Order: sequence, then C-alpha cells, then structure tokens
Amino acid sequence: MFGRKANRRRTESRLARAKLPTLGSRWARRLRTAVVLPITGVASYGALEGALLVLDRPVRNLEVEGTFQRVSPIQIEAAVADGLDAGFLTLDLSALRERVEALDWVDRAKVGRRWPDTLIVRVTEHQAAARWNESGLLNVRGELFAEGSPHAFPELPSLAGPPGTERDVARRYLAVRGKLAEANLSLERLELDERGSWRLVLGGGQEIRLGRRDLDERFYRFFDVVAPTLAADLRRVEYVDLRYTNGFAVGWRDGPPENLAAVAAVPDRG
Repeated sequence: MFGRKANRRRTESRLARAKLPTLGSRWARRLRTAVVLPITGVASYGALEGALLVLDRPVRNLEVEGTFQRVSPIQIEAAVADGLDAGFLTLDLSALRERVEALDWVDRAKVGRRWPDTLIVRVTEHQAAARWNESGLLNVRGELFAEGSPHAFPELPSLAGPPGTERDVARRYLAVRGKLAEANLSLERLELDERGSWRLVLGGGQEIRLGRRDLDERFYRFFDVVAPTLAADLRRVEYVDLRYTNGFAVGWRDGPPENLAAVAAVPDRG
C-alpha cells in the first residue's frame, strides 16, 4: 500500500511539472497596455482632427498696417486674396508674405494671425534714394527695386551704369553726397560707363571727369582744391577734368576769367 501511494504522488508531481504556465498578472498588464495604447492614439488623433475642424475657421477680417505713399491697402488685399482659401490655422503665412513683397515699392512685409479670424499684414515701403538709368529706382541700400517706373522723380539724383553695377554706383554716390552738401553743391548725375570710367554732373550742369583710377584721391582733389578755387566762377565752368597725375584742367563756357591763374598739370588720362 505504502509503495503504491508513493508512486501515485510521484506521477502527479511529474504531471504538474508538465502543465503549461498560466498567464501571470505582469503579462496581463502588458497585454492591456498594448491594446489601450493604439486605442488611445486613435482617440487622440480623432480629438485633434475634431479640434482643427472647429478652430480652423475662415479668415473674415484683414488688417493692413503701414505708412502708405506708393502702395495702397487695396493692392495688399488683392495680393493675399487667393491665399485665403485655407482656414485660420492652416494659412501659409510665408507664401502670403512673399506675395506682398513681390509688389513694387514693398520693401518688407510681416504677416500674422490674431484670434479668432483676423489676418494682419504690416508693410514697409522702399525709400527711393536715386533714379537708375532711364526708368529704374534704387533704395537707400543701393538695390534696384523698380524698373520702368511711370514717374520721373526729378528731385532725385540720376545714377547710371552697366547692369549689375547698381550697388557700386550707389555706394559711390552715398560716399560723396555729404561732401557735396558741405561744398554747397548738388548732384544731377553720377555715371559709370562700359569702360569703367566715372563722371558726375553737378546741379549747375558742370561735368566732373574722374576716369578709371585713383577715384578717392581725385574726389578729394576736387573737394579740397577745385571746388574752393572755382567757387566764385563755377557757373562759368563747362567741365573739370581730373584725369591727371596732379592738377586738373578746366573747360569754360565763355572763356576763362582774366583773374584766374593757370593750373599746372601732368597729363594722365586714366
């Protein structure tokens, strides 16, 4: 009897060891988490989509800000009109800004939103500093911002040069503008020709020939020597030629004044 009972217990023990493991609490928690996460993600995405549908309402108001002299608010409105099909939250602000900045006379634009349905456009216009060639305009940074302008702007000086030289000519103009004002002179035209030779025309029509080389030294010579020497008779001057190693030549409209001493010069013509 005792032997049989012992055998039965050993058999039951072996069968117990052969059973499959039960699903523990840790595995159950992992399974629940794996199921809950996708469900939660779907619910969150659905909630976000629903919020966008509610919040992404049409733009109903457009505010245009700036000091307008050459650009009108109507032009700004027309520039952004086609881009307002999207909702308030999904507007492409960068694309709208580029449309506004593509307008003539617009230097910079800022585009923003104001809840719940307003688009704000702030505009800064170009400041014209000079005319360029026949009908272009340069801003204060020497950038060509308008071509084929219908307005003449006779109050602005005229700058001219080959294509791509706008900044160089504008820098030269800005460098001499102050000196011209100090000498009580005005500038009508500053020109760079195809050969790289510079000349300027004063407000009284006098032509100042500067050449291709040593421009800074020649400008200084004009302001320090020529302008003071010819101040009393400048209205009679046709041209001043500074293309000399030292000195200058003067062309007169009706002959030189008798009391003006001749100025020695060594030809250079560069």
